[in-house]
Amino acid sequence: MKIAAEEAIIPREKLTHYLLLPQVRNDKSRFLAQAGFTQANPDALEAAIRQILAENEAVQDREDEYGRSYRVAGALVGPDGALAVITVWMHGSKTQQYRFITLKPNKE
Repeated sequence: MKIAAEEAIIPREKLTHYLLLPQVRNDKSRFLAQAGFTQANPDALEAAIRQILAENEAVQDREDEYGRSYRVAGALVGPDGALAVITVWMHGSKTQQYRFITLKPNKE
């Protein structure tokens, strides 16, 4: 199944205050910088995440009281290259919307 890229919710703070912000633990900003994603271009990161949704199938991961989580793997294409990633999404049982949770390097 595919998640509708244009309808998926990607909170701006998730990009600017988590993924692109250097962290002491679980820092993803250095990984994303390899493809040219920085705090100066969060719109490019959002567009690349939506492109992954448009091009790849979602696979259900698990289900709990908050809803179902899905994984969508693909190439995160940035200004300086591409990274193999897995994006994680939650389909809320109450909201019935797909919400971006995080991404991680695809080591498979």
